[in-house]
Order: sequence, then C-alpha cells, then structure tokens
Amino acid sequence: MGIDLPVVWTVIIAFGLMMYVIMDGFDLGLGILFPFVPGRHDRDVMVNTVAPVWDGNETWLVLGGAGLMAAFPLAYAVVLSALYIPLALMLLGLIWRGVAFEFRFKADENHKPFWDRAFMVGSMVATFFQGASLGAFMNGIPAEGARFLGGPMDWLTPFSVFTGLGLLVAYALLGATWLIIKTEGALHDRMVALARPVLLTLLGVIAVVSLWTPLSHPEVAARWFSLPNLLFFAPVPLLVVLTAGLLLRALRGGNPGVTPFMLALVLLFLGYSGLGISMWPNIIPPGITIREAAAPPQSLGFALVGALLIIPVILAYTAWSYYVFRGKVRAGEGYH
Repeated sequence: MGIDLPVVWTVIIAFGLMMYVIMDGFDLGLGILFPFVPGRHDRDVMVNTVAPVWDGNETWLVLGGAGLMAAFPLAYAVVLSALYIPLALMLLGLIWRGVAFEFRFKADENHKPFWDRAFMVGSMVATFFQGASLGAFMNGIPAEGARFLGGPMDWLTPFSVFTGLGLLVAYALLGATWLIIKTEGALHDRMVALARPVLLTLLGVIAVVSLWTPLSHPEVAARWFSLPNLLFFAPVPLLVVLTAGLLLRALRGGNPGVTPFMLALVLLFLGYSGLGISMWPNIIPPGITIREAAAPPQSLGFALVGALLIIPVILAYTAWSYYVFRGKVRAGEGYH
C-alpha cells in the first residue's frame, strides 16, 4: 500500500500554517495590545520579549505558501487570484511592522511615538487581513479548473470582516498570555487582568462563527449535524468550553506561569481543527478536493523529500532559539 501523497501534503501545509498561527500570533498580538499599555518602558519590555526570535516566525508562512504552490498548484493559482488584495495588504502590514520594530529602538524621543503607532498599525493590518482572507476562503471561491470566476472584491463580505476582527481578538489573547510568561510586576498583572475579557470576547467570536458558517453553508451543517458525524465531532465544542473554563481558572491564580499560554494554544488548535472538519476533503471550498488540485505524484514525491529534510531543521533551530532566550524580560534588558 503506497503513501497517499495528497493527504500527506495536506497535513504538512496544515501543520505549517498552524505553526505560523502559534509562532507569529503572539508576536502580532503584542502590537495589538499596544493601545492598552501606554507606558514607554512597558512597551519596550513587550517588544523585547520577542526581539531575539520574531523574524524567524514568518518561516512557517513561507513554508505553507511554498508547499501549496508545489503540492497543489491549482489551488495556489485560484486562491491567490481570489485573495490577492487582502494577501498583499497582509504582506504590506508585515513589512511595515518589521520596519517599525527596528526603527522604534533607534529613533529619538521625538520620533519614537510615531514608530510605536506604526508597529501597532502594522500588526493590526497584517492580522485583520489574515482573518479576512480566512473568512473569504471559508465562504467559498468560485472556480473553473485553475481559473477564478469571481471579481477582485468578492473577498470583502460581512463574514470576512467579522473573521478579520475575530483574529485580532485571538492574537491579542496569545499576546497577553505570552507576556504573562515573559514579564513580571505591574505589566504582568495588567496582562492577567486583560486576558480575561479578551478570552470572553474570543468565546463570543467562536460562537458566532460556529453558527454563521453552518447557517450560510448547508454542506457544512450536514457535515457537523448528521449522524454519526455528530457523535464524532461533538467533543470539539465541548473541549472548547472545557479549555476556556480551565483558562479562566488559571488566570485567577497569582502567578499562572505558562499554563494560560498553553491553554490559549489549545483553544486556537480546536478552532483550527473545526475549520478542517468543515472543509475536508476540499482544498478550495465548496467543491475542489485535494486530489483534484494535487500535482502529479512524481512532483509530490520529489518535493516531499525536501520537506522532510527541512522541517526538522526548522523545528530544531526554533526550539533552540526559544530555549536560549527563555526566562523573564525586565526593563532595561534586551534589544536596544
């Protein structure tokens, strides 16, 4: 029995995108949280928690995009044709945020507020258009073969705007729980207090998306609410409620440590798995499957060799960098 290469590549791409959400989510979340932390020194501490590692986090986004192009060229062509405006705006946000990240440390006192605002805006723009792209993708992309049949602004819908705003909330939760691990004193306490309302807002977002999607797409409703699927998939929403309860409980402690961040990651993973359940086996909703969009087996096999070599290397150097720069970050320490 041979290897099912389209399924293997689907798992690789899904893993790469999930790693991007994990690694860059809390990174972007710091900029989203800037309006809630007006103090200059506190903002410096926030940025210094990711200064040694932030520019390696986008590696996973590159892996996911390159993997999609290599393994599913039809999907790559259709998705980029349909979403080139929000994806271009996302990339511009990431570039602007990266420039602001470096310049805010080098600027004099007169210009530093500008670069603080630039870092905040770049983070919010990149996050919003990531979420809007996801919402447009979930809504479905009309295609015939490798040709996108819609218009350039089809991505802009009430649902995509809502998912864009929802991702801002999700990344803010990741950022707050990351800072709970990496900071101490008043900033730490502020993040503990802020994480609670952000979590409750995120639960509201998850509830709305969970209702809006099946109500708008009968095939998704049939996937979730028909037997025996209902029995198999019921643990997902139950685990969301359980994880949120454990997270709220952890935030009541005086020094919750790493627990809130890990539970926030579990919460995002459950949302990600719900998306996968709703879409499978389609790679372009509503009707292009992974097998229809896959490259020839020879191409999939050749690219798989490279992926299996490079992914462990990326995981190893990422883990090592986070291990080296573990521990709390204090005012006056870090990147200058």
